[in-house]
Amino acid sequence: MPAMSVMTSAFADAAELMARVQGVPLHPFAVIEHPIASADDVGINARAREAVEKAVEVLVSR
Repeated sequence: MPAMSVMTSAFADAAELMARVQGVPLHPFAVIEHPIASADDVGINARAREAVEKAVEVLVSR
């Protein structure tokens, strides 16, 4: 099964750097809106839908 990660926009650059440092520079990320911790139910549901949509795009394109 292909691997991928979900990351909020605030941490995308750091995640890409860590992927390169760990030897997987092409590791795919589904980047969603930040923040998560202070989002209300509507915001969390929207981010979850966004994460699933982007994850499907990443996994199907591989």
